[in-house]
Amino acid sequence: MWRSMAARSRLLMVAREFGATQMNQVLCRKPFHSFPKASLSPILHRFFSHSSANPSDDSSPGFTENGDPQLDFIAGIETSDTQVPSFEGLAVDETGMDNFVIGDSKIDMEEETQAYEIDGNKLENVLSLLQSRVDGSLESNLNAMDLDLHEDFVVKVVETPYILGENLIRFLKWVMEKPGFNVTATVVDSLVKVICSDARMKNAYDLWDLVKKIGEKRDGVLNVGVLNELIALFSKLGKGKAAMEVFDKFADFGCVPNEDSFYFTIEALCRRSFYDWGWSVCEKMLGEESLPDGERVGKIISWFCKGGKAKEAHTVYLSAKGKNKVLPRSSVNFLIGSLCKKDETVKLALEMLDGFSGDERKYAIKPFSAVVRGLCRTKNVDEAKNVILRMIEEGPPPGNAVFNSVVNGYSKAGDMEKAKEVMELMETRGLKPDVYTYTVVMSGYANGGQMDQACEVLSEAKKKHTKLSPATYHTLIRGYCKIKEFDKALNLLAEMKDFGVQPNVDEYNKLIQSLCLKVLDWQTAEKLFDEMKENGLYLNGITRSLIMAVKELEAEGTDIMESTTKA
Repeated sequence: MWRSMAARSRLLMVAREFGATQMNQVLCRKPFHSFPKASLSPILHRFFSHSSANPSDDSSPGFTENGDPQLDFIAGIETSDTQVPSFEGLAVDETGMDNFVIGDSKIDMEEETQAYEIDGNKLENVLSLLQSRVDGSLESNLNAMDLDLHEDFVVKVVETPYILGENLIRFLKWVMEKPGFNVTATVVDSLVKVICSDARMKNAYDLWDLVKKIGEKRDGVLNVGVLNELIALFSKLGKGKAAMEVFDKFADFGCVPNEDSFYFTIEALCRRSFYDWGWSVCEKMLGEESLPDGERVGKIISWFCKGGKAKEAHTVYLSAKGKNKVLPRSSVNFLIGSLCKKDETVKLALEMLDGFSGDERKYAIKPFSAVVRGLCRTKNVDEAKNVILRMIEEGPPPGNAVFNSVVNGYSKAGDMEKAKEVMELMETRGLKPDVYTYTVVMSGYANGGQMDQACEVLSEAKKKHTKLSPATYHTLIRGYCKIKEFDKALNLLAEMKDFGVQPNVDEYNKLIQSLCLKVLDWQTAEKLFDEMKENGLYLNGITRSLIMAVKELEAEGTDIMESTTKA
């Protein structure tokens, strides 16, 4: 019986609250036991008397002619009407009440929760204040409003558009000083997103100061997303040191950096050319195996290549390759080219060529050419030739520039036989040796004193090309001057015009200096000087002084000889 009575009492309370809602009456949500006893005792008395007096009443409880049980029921309660509707007709699971304890159910907990409603007038006043330039103290104006601060209210203010960022930061500082209000992660997230969307230098630093203060006062409020937003903001503003400061605070705030944390920090540091700091962050990223997506890894590689850290960038490349990251081809090509600039890293670039296949390899002429040039520069010409042979078999097809690099490498090394072999291989590929090819071969022969072979190559070049370059003749003129065959050198100088080549200052300068220093032939040198003036060329002062000095020296020698003869 007592369980039945308790159940009925409970249903009475629920019906009363439901009826009040239907009538749009605002009732505070208090637990059942908190209502005044004076107002409840008559109701309960009527409820119990009705229940005991009509134990067998099966009529529908509280239903009236208009079909609305709640309205009449509530009306009866409010007017102290003695007619209390019966609940006998309601199905009540009495066995389910065995474990019922007042104030211990989920429903009771929900009833005890205070429902918060934002005061529209106060919200409008705050927004009006923050959206304008404040005359006097912002904090004083806020204090005068007597605000009932709640998380929903603060978030609503922060997320409202057209509010100055500096006012939002001051508002939150004021909120933090209010007793009873604790800044939550939701509030911080909203503020950071709003301030970061409008990249202003002063607001960024003020926001960071506020976030640090929050993190130092309360644990668990800051998260990785908030800190990443700040790092990205400082990166956008070009403030690498500030971004690094945020990154260094992760451990203090109980946060673990993720892929975005590392990426934005490295980006901020490399933008300011702090490549050493950027590499220290990158090492942590590699150690924790927290690489971002392939597109971002490619950017990191490019940044370090620009900063002269190609070897370090190669380490990032290997790590990404181990994680099966798909890197942008432009970044890989840039890395290969950067590695080829330093002798000690050319071999690393050579190894990277194995990563090309299919159509990707077919169009990779630029990185392959860079490796060939790097190998030739480091005097590893045989390996460069092997790369060409691989290119012929698997692609990309080598062009004149690649062959010329190897020909030049062999020519500088004095291995003219191999240089000629590469030239022949070039021709079998349907490529025509250009003027540069012939010039480097002639240079190789001339440096070795083999002027006859050099002239043979010149004759072959004349047959294939109607116009040669000044460098071609300069190479041979220098060679003849070296072995003191100045007549042949002068003949080449005259021949240049016949093949559309205008002698430049270098040819004249080399000949005049050789004539003056080696054979003291100032007369020929002076003729060349006059020829230069006719062609509009200017001889530098040192060489002109050399002609005068040799001329005077010869005159003095003649005078001495005449004096000696007379004596």
